[in-house]
Amino acid sequence: MSILGSLTRRVGHHRWFSTAARLLVPVDRAVGRLSRGRVIALGLLPSLVITTTGRRSGQPRSNPLLYVPDGDGYVVVGSNWGQTHQPAWALNLLATPHAEVDIKGRRFPVRADTPEGAEQDRLWQLLVTEWPAYQTYVQRAGDRKIHMFRLVPVAG
Repeated sequence: MSILGSLTRRVGHHRWFSTAARLLVPVDRAVGRLSRGRVIALGLLPSLVITTTGRRSGQPRSNPLLYVPDGDGYVVVGSNWGQTHQPAWALNLLATPHAEVDIKGRRFPVRADTPEGAEQDRLWQLLVTEWPAYQTYVQRAGDRKIHMFRLVPVAG
């Protein structure tokens, strides 16, 4: 891991970081589009672009997300930087669990599973090892359930 990546993980707990990172999401999306998904999250963390189907509009909606690999799948979490409302992409996945991801320029369809019990606990440990600030985001989110998804590639 790079020095900058290590520093990012250390400051990720701070409110100012969450605020700044939310403001940079449009820039991250633009860089991702221009690089065809090869560069997102400034290359500091393992990131993908997920394209969900808007639950109200039916239109494709793309968002950059931190992920953790798990076997043949990818684990993502709807922390929304610890805000008290759900991220739209997570609500979209709950409504329609089929999506596409782009990882380093490779685009493929996935199905979003919602792990429970021991599997959820195991995956949570993977997530907080990669991004310890998730623990802080849970506290900030209050009573909001933070949804976790395991994205599993599908044929076709």
